[in-house]
Amino acid sequence: MQNELLHELEQRGFINQTSNMDGLNEALNNRPICAYLGSDPTADSLHVGHLVPVMMMRWLQKYGHKPVMLVGGATGRIGDPSGRDTGRPMMTEKVLAKNIAGLKKSYSKFLKFGKGKSDAVIVDNYDWMKDYSHLDFLAQFGTDFTVPRMLSMESVKRRLDNGMTFLEFNYMTFQAVDFLTLYKKYGCILQLCGADQWGNAIMGIELIRKKLGKEAFVLSTALITDANGNKIGKSAGNAVWVNEDKLSPYDYYQYFRNTPDDLVEKFLKIFTEIPLKEIAELSKKRGAELNDVKKRLAFAATEIAHGTDAAIAAESAAAALFGSGGDMSNMPTVEIKMKSPMGIVDFLCASGLFTSKSEARRNVEQGGIQIDGIKVTDPKTMIAPSDEIMVQKGKKVFLRVICK
Repeated sequence: MQNELLHELEQRGFINQTSNMDGLNEALNNRPICAYLGSDPTADSLHVGHLVPVMMMRWLQKYGHKPVMLVGGATGRIGDPSGRDTGRPMMTEKVLAKNIAGLKKSYSKFLKFGKGKSDAVIVDNYDWMKDYSHLDFLAQFGTDFTVPRMLSMESVKRRLDNGMTFLEFNYMTFQAVDFLTLYKKYGCILQLCGADQWGNAIMGIELIRKKLGKEAFVLSTALITDANGNKIGKSAGNAVWVNEDKLSPYDYYQYFRNTPDDLVEKFLKIFTEIPLKEIAELSKKRGAELNDVKKRLAFAATEIAHGTDAAIAAESAAAALFGSGGDMSNMPTVEIKMKSPMGIVDFLCASGLFTSKSEARRNVEQGGIQIDGIKVTDPKTMIAPSDEIMVQKGKKVFLRVICK
């Protein structure tokens, strides 16, 4: 019989690939298991592109299993070559520490941490990797990885022609040792990952089999893409951040509120916990009713990431902005010093919407800026001081500017 958790994950569209579905199904039916999910500290927050396996881990915990969330203090010092054409920039110790703290904050939004049987724990692979000298590491694991096998990995093959470094080549061995370490310490038999991590994760179950003679499993998820089909991520420049110091709950709400029509059902299944039967009914809606479904999606997704109060505030701000009443004070707001009229280009830069005058000017000339609901196309336009100025950039970005 198919395990209830696997059925839930399959029906919600989480599962992309598994190393052994029958074996994993049997393991889940026998007892609660421990599973791990890792993320390198390349930024101080998770983003929506990370959340598919995180939400899968959330479901795993809801069904009574134990999550282990790994932050890659060691692997972050190397840089994962998966899905990349160039190497990642090296980070300072200060940046690494800041990013690790940010990831821990993100994880705590989606999972319950504590000392209970199914409570999540956070680990940092630097805690065990720092104890290996280069010679120690080679002595213990060097014969467990063959060069032909490593060269067969897609993450390696795509980089061979443009200069993959020996540093990055070692990444998959570190990730494999992570899985082995967590298997021995926590009895962790399952690794969750994105589709781009499949090869690295498979190396882990091969290492566990060689060292311990035991079977472990990998379960990967499909990657989430934006409206143009691009992978959502920091390096792609389209990240939708989870932590509120990187992106306001209102903007997080608006991201889901503006979900393309053809992705609404998919996002309801992945980013919310709305029951599947209800999602099936919601997915039948069309036209104006579909807008209400998007609001439901935005509220449910924001409630998980930021809490009920923040979701209510974001919903209220959106309602106020689009003419349905509500509290405008909850939308993104910035205060600037402005005692006399200011040119629109300087005004937009002072508000933080743009970092360069040329970018601000180009957006104005292309008709991408509205001030208090009026489109402005002349970069010489002067903006008079006001208690409150509503600025719109494109179709989705709104900012309330208070002049002091």
